[in-house]
Amino acid sequence: MATLTLPCAHRSGATLTMREPAILDVRHTPPTSRAVYAAAHVVADPLRASAENCADQIDWDGTLQLRRNLWSLGLGVAESMDTAQRGMGLDWAAAKELAARTLADARSVGGRVVVGVATDQLKSEAPSLAEIRDAYLEQVDAIESSGGEVVLMASRQLARAATRPDDYVAVYDAVLSSATRPVVLHWLGSVFDPALDGYWGFADPREAMGTVLGIMTAHRKTVRGIKVSLLDPALEIALRRRMPEGVRVFTGDDYNYVDLIAGDGTHASDALLGAFAAIGPFASAAFARLDVGDEQGFRNILAPTESLSRLLFAAPTQFYKVGVAWLAYLNGKQDHFRMIGGFESGRSLTHLGDLVRAADSVGLFEDPEFTAARAAAYFAVHGLG
Repeated sequence: MATLTLPCAHRSGATLTMREPAILDVRHTPPTSRAVYAAAHVVADPLRASAENCADQIDWDGTLQLRRNLWSLGLGVAESMDTAQRGMGLDWAAAKELAARTLADARSVGGRVVVGVATDQLKSEAPSLAEIRDAYLEQVDAIESSGGEVVLMASRQLARAATRPDDYVAVYDAVLSSATRPVVLHWLGSVFDPALDGYWGFADPREAMGTVLGIMTAHRKTVRGIKVSLLDPALEIALRRRMPEGVRVFTGDDYNYVDLIAGDGTHASDALLGAFAAIGPFASAAFARLDVGDEQGFRNILAPTESLSRLLFAAPTQFYKVGVAWLAYLNGKQDHFRMIGGFESGRSLTHLGDLVRAADSVGLFEDPEFTAARAAAYFAVHGLG
């Protein structure tokens, strides 16, 4: 039985006796009850990863293997989004190459993909609305030309430039009118990215709901859905009830996904979650139960993972991707724990230890002896052996 000493406050240690891995009946084909995407992270090249923030820090083979793992579980991949450090080390040039490689790989195995697009190629501190519109159009065209469908990510530049709700309407109208494939919008709250505070032109998201609903209604033939990442389940439920017919809500609520996906008997959310990159086998097995109408079985499998997800996404929430990479490393999905731009420094050693406990409590680790050895070696290097 594997044991491991984990860091605690004040440099003390606590011994963890690790449990056996969870026994999960995973599915290898996409769920039929919901549309499901996991927002996958990128694997850095450990020899080049540094705070220099260079664009050539990606280990392409390791990164694509993570995506194949998700496809093998029947999950779709949400590419080039914030889980992949988009805007936090991954620039547009690297994101475009990542998307192209992922789309090509997906075609070879029949994997499902949506790709995040934004306006992050803009260099000006104060771009005009026209420049922001054109930046969106450039990225949409690049992904659609590669055969992909896009998630129209919230734009930091637009949040700075817009002075009223109509500014958002004008930019989104132009972009959606030009799209040739179905588009998913993205409503990312300031808890994930403080630069997006007041998106859609209102400080209160409930007031903003009318603006985004108007955009989706006007473009209901193009808009496939909207990813909602506000960590406010009541608002997401209210939005679901007002959605144009045929347009879907994809939950990005990594705190409350079980109830939101299960639904209320009338409305339910689909899923586009960073958490699913960390708990892919649990998601696969849970949706297999939901597909046959076994909601309680779905809940029994997935509900215990919410406490782990909440720890992953603890404030400051933008560092959640550190935990996703850490768990992938401990589960043997990548060979090291280095991140683009030195991003792994965004979480403390005690937080990493807490993640080990939480992940072990649900049986996430496929080989506890292997995981214990990796974690012990990492903590020992930092003087905690």
